[in-house]
Amino acid sequence: MRRRDFMVGLGAAAGSFLPYAIQAEQSSRVYRLGVLSAAQRPAPHIAAIFDELQRSGFVEGQNLRIDSGRGVQGDLSPENLVAMREFEPDVILTSADRWSRPLHDALPNVPLVCLSADLLRSGLLNSLARPESNLTGVSFFGPELDGKRQEILLEAVPGARRIAIVEGGNATPPDQIKQLQKAAHARGVESSVFHIHAPGDIVPLTDQIKASGAIAINVLASNFTFSNRRVLFERCTELRLPAIYEWPEMAEEGGLLAYGARLSGIFRQLARMVVKIFRGIKPTEIPVEQPTQFDLVINLRTAKAIDLEIPAGLVLRADKLIE
Repeated sequence: MRRRDFMVGLGAAAGSFLPYAIQAEQSSRVYRLGVLSAAQRPAPHIAAIFDELQRSGFVEGQNLRIDSGRGVQGDLSPENLVAMREFEPDVILTSADRWSRPLHDALPNVPLVCLSADLLRSGLLNSLARPESNLTGVSFFGPELDGKRQEILLEAVPGARRIAIVEGGNATPPDQIKQLQKAAHARGVESSVFHIHAPGDIVPLTDQIKASGAIAINVLASNFTFSNRRVLFERCTELRLPAIYEWPEMAEEGGLLAYGARLSGIFRQLARMVVKIFRGIKPTEIPVEQPTQFDLVINLRTAKAIDLEIPAGLVLRADKLIE
């Protein structure tokens, strides 16, 4: 064999052993990813998606095209669905149950990677270990964590005898809210439920909460409350209402208390699932994942601003204190 032929053959063989990231960068194929989230870049958890994809060799503007859905806030419109269909995505990543169902129905052949409070309760799947449809994702213990947060809130405000449960965007099933009320009642605490449907509802609703005699708020997990978190932080501080939120990042940004998995970590999990699908693995072969780390963050600056002294035992248990 001539040396030149040998070297060409050797180069071709070596190419087959290149890391996936390098092969992805060298591939002439352009992958298409639809991303539907209430947040947009440069939000850290959204940026985490693209950072994780880039680590695996999928780089926007090179071998990756993105349709971000332009920050959908409410229900998906027919126009949203048509636009996503015309984009012809290889995978869709979505951060809300309310979007996963219509996307799954409208584009049944497109793999869907979704963030969900409870994929089983939502009815989208019957098994987390073996997804039986074109859908997988991360399920983050929504009902359980709402209850855990309520316990932390009552520990932070030990004298509370009346609390408000704030639900945003109809994201929480009624039976889940009833369970929270039963749990509060078992502690000798009355609870009232307040529903927020639009950003303009927040100011009058928080005034109603204050007038009701509630002295603390359990803000339930939803895209809506996260998207409008800064207004909630401001109103709760102005009215001196202790409140607990879903994501640790929310306490770092000004909320009093937060307990849950970190958003950036969850979105990196989702991005790694997208990479698997880009590489040819079917969603039915990708088990639904769940977070394994949950952080309690207490913002002592906010506590001082509302004249609340957090019990020492709770402070000692915090994973992070904002001072």
